[in-house]
Amino acid sequence: MTKIVQCIPNFSEGKNLTTINKLVEAAKSTASVFLLDYSSDENHNRSVFTLIGSPEGIEDVVIKLCKVARDNIDMTKHTGKHPRMGSTDVIALVPIKNVTMEETIKLSEKIGKRIYNELSIPVMLYANSAKNENRYNLASIRKGEFENMAKKLLKEEWTPDFGESKIHPTAGITAVGTRNPMIAFNVNLNTNNLEIANNIAKIIRGSSGGFKDCKAISLFLEDKNIVQVSINMMNYNKLPLYRVFEIIKFEAKKYGVTVLESEIVGITPGKALVDSAIYYLQMNNFNYSSQVLENYLFD
Repeated sequence: MTKIVQCIPNFSEGKNLTTINKLVEAAKSTASVFLLDYSSDENHNRSVFTLIGSPEGIEDVVIKLCKVARDNIDMTKHTGKHPRMGSTDVIALVPIKNVTMEETIKLSEKIGKRIYNELSIPVMLYANSAKNENRYNLASIRKGEFENMAKKLLKEEWTPDFGESKIHPTAGITAVGTRNPMIAFNVNLNTNNLEIANNIAKIIRGSSGGFKDCKAISLFLEDKNIVQVSINMMNYNKLPLYRVFEIIKFEAKKYGVTVLESEIVGITPGKALVDSAIYYLQMNNFNYSSQVLENYLFD
């Protein structure tokens, strides 16, 4: 049986097309790996790739991608709205078919070890791959970002899982972890008041008393002169998109603000969208398994 793993690497580059094209070329360079999607955001100054393939193929292509990022992205010159700590900032691995979470964790460890041994970039394991509790949450690892990471790594509790306690001088540090499917969901508001977006993000994110399976930050989008609530939905089965979206609308109304638009970055499970369609169309008896055509076409 063919084993399939999804890989979502995030790179600290969303503007330089030459570098982005080099990353795309590397992503397509391994026969057993397919580049499903990639998107670049100039405000975030970040690119997110979505790959699927065999565990061996994913391991091979990730090393190629990290080398391209190391050689072409200088973190000492990087600025962007999204928190970041390395040229290849984070690599997420998701078991998709005929592969267990435990096998995928072992794959993350192999990849982390190779990134340091071959590219001299220290690696921390996060999420299900984390070796201790304080590294489960990616935000905890990335706190302080690139500019403060060299000092942070000198603390015993932040010794890298692979590598010495010092950052790569231009590529920083990379987080590698295994997790369940996550949805990157952004909501844009028709205001340029960042405090409003920050207040809403604080209300919905789990770490400040909101939804357990929601991570959220506020961003100002300079090119559009609006603010954004940028969200990571960590478990769409327990926390549907529509629930968070409706809370954002409700809280924004308090300030006389409305939602301009929302977006999903990268690939999403179809069921996450169907769940919202069921809610808004009030199809209370709709059955995703038996009433969606594609479920009969693909094994």
